[in-house]
Amino acid sequence: MLKVLVTGALGQVGSELVPALRRFYGTEQVLATDIRGAPAEHPSLGGPYEQLDCTNGNALRELLERHRVKVVYHLAAILSARAEADPQLAWRVNMEGLYNVLEAARQINAQVFVPSSIAAFGPNTPQDHTPQDTIQRPNTLYGVTKVAGELLCDYYALRFGLDVRGLRYPGLISYTAHPGGGTTDYAVEIFHHALRHNQYTSFLGPDTRLPMMYMPDAIRATLELMQADPARLRHRNAFNIMAFSCTPAELAAEIQKHRPGFKMHYAVDPLRQAIAESWPRTLDDSAAREEWGWQPHYDLAGMTADMLEKLAERALKEV
Repeated sequence: MLKVLVTGALGQVGSELVPALRRFYGTEQVLATDIRGAPAEHPSLGGPYEQLDCTNGNALRELLERHRVKVVYHLAAILSARAEADPQLAWRVNMEGLYNVLEAARQINAQVFVPSSIAAFGPNTPQDHTPQDTIQRPNTLYGVTKVAGELLCDYYALRFGLDVRGLRYPGLISYTAHPGGGTTDYAVEIFHHALRHNQYTSFLGPDTRLPMMYMPDAIRATLELMQADPARLRHRNAFNIMAFSCTPAELAAEIQKHRPGFKMHYAVDPLRQAIAESWPRTLDDSAAREEWGWQPHYDLAGMTADMLEKLAERALKEV
């Protein structure tokens, strides 16, 4: 019997969440799934893996029932920039896939984690110290699916008593997975380019401030929320969380402390720049701190030092 199923296991979050879950539950108790066939080497492998398209509700339900899954981490999604390029696909994956997961989980009474995003906010939202509960009118298809997803999760919790929880992830920075089409991906690409080329051309402008988080903090927050006492959770779904806020110029300056010859250039992508400017610059995550004790471990300096160290170690192993 498998306890946990992860959709989108080959993505940026899944690449680090699956190993963390396997350390907690045991390797054979966590089933990694993704629409892609299993690659030869990947952090989400080394344990049970099945190919799954979450828009196929029958296949999803059969898999959950066959393994008697108790917890689902639903990570499969089309991210911001890619969603704007193919909105029909984004709606199908982000909304139909979520509905299938919630409905199947309702039938077997499984706990569900569903990530939201700062994309759920829009240009009318206060951009500084964005409140937990505030106006949400995004102007991107990805953001629309995130708001609709938050509401759908709330409905399943209120109507059916489903234990569904979630976080509004800020920009996530990881040394494990490659960027996946998000607007904040510059903050991952910059490290790879710094080590390989000692320069980087950012697709966001130098002063574009966004809330960020190092992936180890994001994984820990995810696990802590799912293990939190439900009696303490007034919000349950879509908690604001952040660790620090930075601009491309500030991140470049931090990298230059370790690599003085690093050069930063800019070639602004109008689409991703417009998306970024509609998102918060900082978040009020006091609800997460008060309701389940959220505290980040990494600031900008700590994240930068660890990213450079981990990527350098990986490069040496690949030689």
